[in-house]
Amino acid sequence: MKIAVVAANGRVGRLVVKEAVDKGYEVVAFVRNEDKTLGIQAVEKDIMDLKSEDFKGFDAVISAFGVWEEKKFGQQSTVIEHLADTLSNSETRLLIVGGAGSLYTDESLKIQLIDTPEFPKEYLALATASSHSLDLLRKREDVKWTYLSPAGFFDAEGIRTGEYKLGGEVAIVNSKGESYISYADFAIAMVDELKNQSYIQKRFSVVGENR
Repeated sequence: MKIAVVAANGRVGRLVVKEAVDKGYEVVAFVRNEDKTLGIQAVEKDIMDLKSEDFKGFDAVISAFGVWEEKKFGQQSTVIEHLADTLSNSETRLLIVGGAGSLYTDESLKIQLIDTPEFPKEYLALATASSHSLDLLRKREDVKWTYLSPAGFFDAEGIRTGEYKLGGEVAIVNSKGESYISYADFAIAMVDELKNQSYIQKRFSVVGENR
């Protein structure tokens, strides 16, 4: 299986590349600047300049794109729409590193975490932008998309345990009642989905059992 990882130089992207390489996939890191991943191949190109031809022959494209400056939050949707357009009506999957705020509080699927009083105000704008990008994907029947939401505490410094639990649209917790996942274990869940193909044109979520 041949995999493209877009925005591969980021902390999540680098772990996804390593996990995919370790599992024996042919991985190409797509980066804007000099490649910092452990991948074997790299393409230096701005994400908005990528075209359908760049992904010819790939089985899947994983986007680890993310922004932290509020004035750039709109790029979340712009980038996802662009990648979806490049893969429209193809067999190449599009897997997105998503956010947790758009998960629902219960099976009624009426209230998202971002709509609750407890949701951290400092992350509200970012989570709302991420939720909007998911809404755009849900309207795309021409793309084999998958959106993976991490737990509420998405820990960049957390260790790789190899243990995780999957959920769907509703926010879940681990056996300790925690909404937690390390970047490293999130990367495992993302790469495992390449083989499992359980969530095509769906969103799913993941929490870790240990930290």
